Amino acid sequence: MAKLTKKQKETHAKVDNTKSYTVAEASALIKEISKANFDPSVDLAVRLNVDPRKADQMVRGVVSLPHGTGKDVKVLALVTPDKEDEAKEAGADYVGLDEYLDKIKGGWTDVDVIITMPSVMGKLGPLGRILGPRGLMPNPKTGTVTMDVAKAVTDVKAGKIDFKVDKTGIVHAAVGKASFDADKIAGNARELITTLVKLKPQTSKGVYIKSIYMSSTMSPSIEIDTKNFAVNP
Repeated sequence: MAKLTKKQKETHAKVDNTKSYTVAEASALIKEISKANFDPSVDLAVRLNVDPRKADQMVRGVVSLPHGTGKDVKVLALVTPDKEDEAKEAGADYVGLDEYLDKIKGGWTDVDVIITMPSVMGKLGPLGRILGPRGLMPNPKTGTVTMDVAKAVTDVKAGKIDFKVDKTGIVHAAVGKASFDADKIAGNARELITTLVKLKPQTSKGVYIKSIYMSSTMSPSIEIDTKNFAVNP
């Protein structure tokens, strides 16, 4: 195991691993311990009491973070010509159809989100092996397959993110940047957690939210008290 530097030791010393923090406390502390020479992302890892192998316990959804992600999200709108102006005016970074489908076939995936229309999904099917592993395949459940292209683009640019529990039962999601005010980090974190609470599967028994940890890039993790967000069986 690599030895910690003096600065890393000082940072770790500020986190009391014997206690759990409120969302507000964790948000303030994460700013204090995020000392990278860039603006790190702040992430939440929420462990759920679910079995993702069972279809009725797969937790996935979308949430609109009230204070945005702090990230310049690059959006590709794969739309028919009659929707191109609408997508461009809403702020999509790339707009088109066949030329971008060809680029993706060639391996190009330099975007964060792809938004498309129901009538175009048939053309995207063969690209699943490229888009799927990168989490870029549009999905009606996340609002990225829609006829209201402008709203979808606007929502994503404003801070709408999608999330999905992984095979170990954990939801990972970014809730802002370390440069955010602590109350904005806290607001985004609460929005994500309360959204997860609402999505508790009926077949999940026992305590639903098992643990919540907040961290930033290269920082130690801070345990958040789950009592305020616990869901009884």
